[in-house]
Amino acid sequence: VGSGSTVLLSRQVQGTGGSSAVSKCSAAARGYIQDRFQRLLAGRRRRRAPLIHRGYYIRARAVDHCVQDFLLRTQSLPRTQILSLGAGFDSLYFRLKDMGLLHHTVVYEVDFPNVACQKATLIKRMKELSALVGDAGGEGLGAIAFSGEDYKLLGVDLSELPELERTLKEAGLNNEIPTLFIAEVVLTYMERTRSDALIQWAAEHFPQACFLVYEQVHPEDPFGRVMQQHFIQLNSALRSLAQYPDCEAQQRRFLEKGWTECSVMDMNEFFTCCIPEDEQQRVQTLEPFDEYEEWHLKCSHYFVLAASKGMEPSWTPLLPSVTVPRHAGPVGMAGSVPAAVCARLSGIPGLRRYGHHSVLIKPNVILTTGGFGEENGQHCRMRNFHVLSKHAGYWKAVCVTQNIPDKRWDERLYHTVSCLSNTLALVVGGRTSPSSAGLRMLWLKFPETCNASDPGDVAVELVSLPPAAEAAALRWRHSTTEMTFKGEQYLFVYGGRSALEPVLGDWYFLHTPELSYTAIAVEGPVPESRHSHSACSWEGGVVIAGGLGAAEQPLGSVFLLRELEHGFQWQTIETHPPLVPRYSHTAHVHEGKLLLVGGVGFHASSVPGITVVDLMTGLCLDYVINVEHLEWPLMLHNHSSVFLPNEKELLVIGGGGNCFSFGTHLNPEPVALSLSSILISH
Repeated sequence: VGSGSTVLLSRQVQGTGGSSAVSKCSAAARGYIQDRFQRLLAGRRRRRAPLIHRGYYIRARAVDHCVQDFLLRTQSLPRTQILSLGAGFDSLYFRLKDMGLLHHTVVYEVDFPNVACQKATLIKRMKELSALVGDAGGEGLGAIAFSGEDYKLLGVDLSELPELERTLKEAGLNNEIPTLFIAEVVLTYMERTRSDALIQWAAEHFPQACFLVYEQVHPEDPFGRVMQQHFIQLNSALRSLAQYPDCEAQQRRFLEKGWTECSVMDMNEFFTCCIPEDEQQRVQTLEPFDEYEEWHLKCSHYFVLAASKGMEPSWTPLLPSVTVPRHAGPVGMAGSVPAAVCARLSGIPGLRRYGHHSVLIKPNVILTTGGFGEENGQHCRMRNFHVLSKHAGYWKAVCVTQNIPDKRWDERLYHTVSCLSNTLALVVGGRTSPSSAGLRMLWLKFPETCNASDPGDVAVELVSLPPAAEAAALRWRHSTTEMTFKGEQYLFVYGGRSALEPVLGDWYFLHTPELSYTAIAVEGPVPESRHSHSACSWEGGVVIAGGLGAAEQPLGSVFLLRELEHGFQWQTIETHPPLVPRYSHTAHVHEGKLLLVGGVGFHASSVPGITVVDLMTGLCLDYVINVEHLEWPLMLHNHSSVFLPNEKELLVIGGGGNCFSFGTHLNPEPVALSLSSILISH
C-alpha cells in the first residue's frame, strides 16, 4: 500500500472508531451499559436506534467479561499489563480504574498518532478524566502521547511492527509479566499478512499472555455480503475475512501462530451462554424492540475469541455458564432448488418491502399489502397494495388504488390477510410502531374480476367485532389460518406478540363469515408461546412450525392442532433429523409435506433454504437455494411467499430488513423457486 493510500485508509478506519464511541455513548445513556466516561471521550452525542444499542451492548459486554476475568485470575500476581490495540476513544482504562480493578495493572493503549494526540488532549482538558489518571509527565516524547503511572497512550501505526515494538519498550511494557492483548474490531482492517504477523509476534515475545479479539465473520451469506459492501463503501474493507471466514478458521489461525489454547463463540452463543438470564431480560425490556431478525443476524456475524499461552491456571473466559443444545454445524443438504428472477416484475419499487403479507385471492392472482419498503425513492411504511397475476406463463404486477373513506389502513406491518371468498379478505392485527397498542381488523373487498391487467379498486372497511373477539386482533407477528370444525369454517388466530406481551401463546377460533368468537375445547400439551412462526391448514387442522420463543430463542418444534370429535388436540410432530430452529420463515403444505421457506436461525453456517418435512413420517430434508442467477443477496426473512401447486413453484415477494448499521437491504424483485425436482408425486 502506498503511503498516500495508507493515510486515506487510516482516516476511514479512524472514522469507524469515532462512530463506535458515539454508539457506545448512546447505549450508555439508555442504560444498556454502565459507562459515565464514554460521553467525555465521544465528542458528539447522537441517539442511536434500539438495534444499534443492542449491538454495542453485546460488544461491550463480551470485552468486559473477558477483561474482568483476566484481572480476577491474575489478582494475586504482583504485576500484570493490558495492551489495547487500536483503542480509539474507548473508555476501558477509566472504567477499570474507577472500579478499583487496576491495583497492579498498567494499561497501554495504541492507535494512530493523530487519534492518540486527540485523546491525550481530551484527557488533559477533562477534570473527571485527568483526576483518575494522574500525570506522571513524560508525554510528548516521540510516540508517547500521554503517560500516567498506570496508563500509557501511544501513537503508532499497528501495521509497522518494528516501530510498535520500539515504542512499547520505550513506554515500559514488560515482556515477562502476564499480558492481555485486546483487539476490538481492529485486526480485520489491517492487511492480513500484517495482522498475522502481529498475532505471531505477541505469541513469540510474551511467555504468559492472553489475546482477546472481537470482529466480523461469515462474509459470503446474504447478510455478510451486505456487511462487506458497507465497509467497502466506507473505504475500510474487512481484509481478514476471505482467509478467515468463520470461527473455526479464526481458532486455527491463533493455534497456528503460537497460541496454545483458544476458544471462540459467535455473539448469539455468547448472549445465550455467558449472560445471566435476569440480565438478558433486563436488556430485552429496556426499550420497545421489534428487529429480532437483524439482531440475531448481527450476532451470528460477530465473534469473541480468547487465546492464551503460558497461563496457570489456563485462561478460559468463554466457558458457558449454561449449556445450550447445539445443532451440529452445516446440515447435510438433500439437494438444491433453483432461484430465478421474475423478468417482468423487475423495476416495480412497491414490491421491495418487508413485514408485508401476500395472499392468493384466486388461482394465479396475488394481493400484497402493508410492510415497510420503498415508495417514490423513500423508505417508509407502505400505503399501496399490489396485485400480481400470471398470464401465459408471465407475472405482471400493478399498484392498486384503495377506496378508503378514512385513514383505516394505518400502514401496518406484520399483519395477516386471509382470503374468505373471491371478493373478500380479512386483515388481522399488525402494528405501526413496536409500542403501538395494536390495530383493528379490516375487510378488504375487491372485484371478482380483479387481476393485474384490470385490478379495480380495493375497498377497506373496519370490522365491527364483538368485544370477546377484540383481543384476537391486538397482536402482530401472529398467524391466522383457515380450518374446519364439524363442517363449519373457522379462522384460527394463534401466538404473536403485542405492545405489552413480548410473546403470546393464546389462540382464538373465529367463526366465519360473521367472525364470532367461539369457545372450542383443546386438549394435549400446549405449545410454548411464540411469534414469527408459520401456520398452515392441513386436513381440517393447523400445522405450527418454528417461531421465536419467550427468551428470544428460535424454536425447532412442529405441532399439529388435530380435529377430534368434540374439539381439537395439540400433537407434537417429531422430526428426524431434528428441524433446525428458525423463525421469520414462510410455510406451505403440499400433499402431506410441509415446505418451510427461509427464516433466521442461530447458526450462520447454514442459512435456512427450503426444508421439506413429511408430516406422516417426520422425515426432514434440507435443500439449499441455488442463487447463481441472482445478482444480489437473497434475504429470506420478513418475506412473503405464495405456492402455486400446479406449477410446483414458489413465488417469493419482498424480504430483507435493516441490517444493523450497514444499511437497509430489500430484495429488489420477486423470485420464483422451482420445486418440481423435490416434490415428485408418489
